[in-house]
Amino acid sequence: MNEITQIRKLSLWIFFIPFIAINLCLIISQNYLLFENTIFIVDMIGRSGFSIPYLDGSLSISRASRTYPQYLIFKPAMILTSVLLYYYWKNNNELINKYKSTNISYKFKTFGILSAVFLAIHSIFLGIKFDIQIYKLLRRVVLLLFIIFEIVAQGILVYHFLKIKNLLANLINKKILIFKVVLVLILAIVAILSLPILLNKDNTHFKHALEWNYFVGVILFYLFSRFFWKRTT
Repeated sequence: MNEITQIRKLSLWIFFIPFIAINLCLIISQNYLLFENTIFIVDMIGRSGFSIPYLDGSLSISRASRTYPQYLIFKPAMILTSVLLYYYWKNNNELINKYKSTNISYKFKTFGILSAVFLAIHSIFLGIKFDIQIYKLLRRVVLLLFIIFEIVAQGILVYHFLKIKNLLANLINKKILIFKVVLVLILAIVAILSLPILLNKDNTHFKHALEWNYFVGVILFYLFSRFFWKRTT
């Protein structure tokens, strides 16, 4: 089926493009001396010593990617990911419609596309400075909405797959479906348990480490999607 073929391809890109982008930004941040005396001199804010932020939370994704030249990688990558997300959720909606003999726009499509929109908005305005106090708050709200809508969309989609898994028996890997269910549950539980800590002004390193790992967890859903569907002809 064409939708399955497209979903398999999209899933792989949606995982690798943002994953490579944030880690390239991290490498540039930690190896800024390589860019001295070039047109790509790394901004002071974007410079960092060697660390593993996934473990020690020494810097945030924002700091590693919002300044020049890192944003030349980060912004296009996230905007492209947003476009791919739109088609991912669109194709899944069409696929579910085929198997349920319906012709509606499911909620996961709505939430998924909204998450893509908020990711694009966050990426566009990241690093742009405004002398408006509320701007920083709005930027955080946009990022939070991306995460919330993304997890909700993933959860609803997995729920629909569980309902029709017998109809898809010859097309899916049921073990991967279980992995997707567990992943979404972990992301939801971690988000709820971390909320009190995130609202606290302290625990900066924990917040940064959580940010890196949580982002990878969110896009890991799409890598699972690549192996969830069996190859079709």
